[in-house]
Amino acid sequence: MQQFLKRLVVYPLIVFPLAVVWHVVLFEQLYIDVGYFSREPSFLLGFLTILIQGVVLAYLYPLVYRGGSPMSEGLRFGMVTGVFLWTSHVLAYAAKHALESVPVFIGMETAYIFLQSLLVGAAIGLAHGTGSSVSVDGRQEA
Repeated sequence: MQQFLKRLVVYPLIVFPLAVVWHVVLFEQLYIDVGYFSREPSFLLGFLTILIQGVVLAYLYPLVYRGGSPMSEGLRFGMVTGVFLWTSHVLAYAAKHALESVPVFIGMETAYIFLQSLLVGAAIGLAHGTGSSVSVDGRQEA
């Protein structure tokens, strides 16, 4: 349970500040210009989303952990989950919403998801450590 909590905590600690700084501080006007923001963002709903994603990723990581170095395993996990997040967030959003510039939106969000995936993957890998994985029923494996 302690490893799970470590993996869980790193996700919102990285993603929430990164999301706010990226979307609302650094590039807010660009996102407004492309039509991504149609109203003031709900930070509470955003944090809840990030927390739920963190629970899922913290649970999944030990199921795919292969016993390699924490950094390389974490980065591999981050890239795989990042591709899933990218398709379900970036491409799906661009497909369903009227944006002023789909290529600009896809470019900006691709850069963001890539950065997020690198940071989160490395952090989850390091938080998990080496030498053990957890079976589906929660028991420690060597």
